[in-house]
Amino acid sequence: MQSTDIRIDPATPADVPLILALIRELADYEKLSDQVVSTDADLESGLFGSNPIASAVVARVEDQAAGFALYFRTFSTFLGKPGLYLEDLYVRPAFRGRSVGKRLLSHVAAHALAQGYARFEWAVLDWNAPARRFYESLGAQANSSWIPYRVTGEALQRLAAAKS
Repeated sequence: MQSTDIRIDPATPADVPLILALIRELADYEKLSDQVVSTDADLESGLFGSNPIASAVVARVEDQAAGFALYFRTFSTFLGKPGLYLEDLYVRPAFRGRSVGKRLLSHVAAHALAQGYARFEWAVLDWNAPARRFYESLGAQANSSWIPYRVTGEALQRLAAAKS
């Protein structure tokens, strides 16, 4: 397969069910299926609503959905410039090793540069050695000096309600 056989299209509202199916495939691969509560309506609002907060692209090979990338804008106070955060990158198993992931990442990186953004970053599960090798082969470096933190659910509600 030539990389020119891979088409990267901006997601449209008609792609929402496909994107949710790909998110579920990704969650299954990451052993996190029980955490997917997103709905078509959630994605439709987040990607195409009155105040979209994320963007997505879909990779297609011979008109078959091969994968997707979903990303959103961030801001670096140190650099004084925006950046992009890649929330999800997923390539279906049948299309792995065929440059689909590289083309998706390249597309999003080119978008970041075209917008004048200063960085492009993402996280990968520590056990996902194939993904880590792939990212490192493209020049990405693990940032071991930062430890991600997250609050969700009840912890988020408690934090929001904290007065002292």
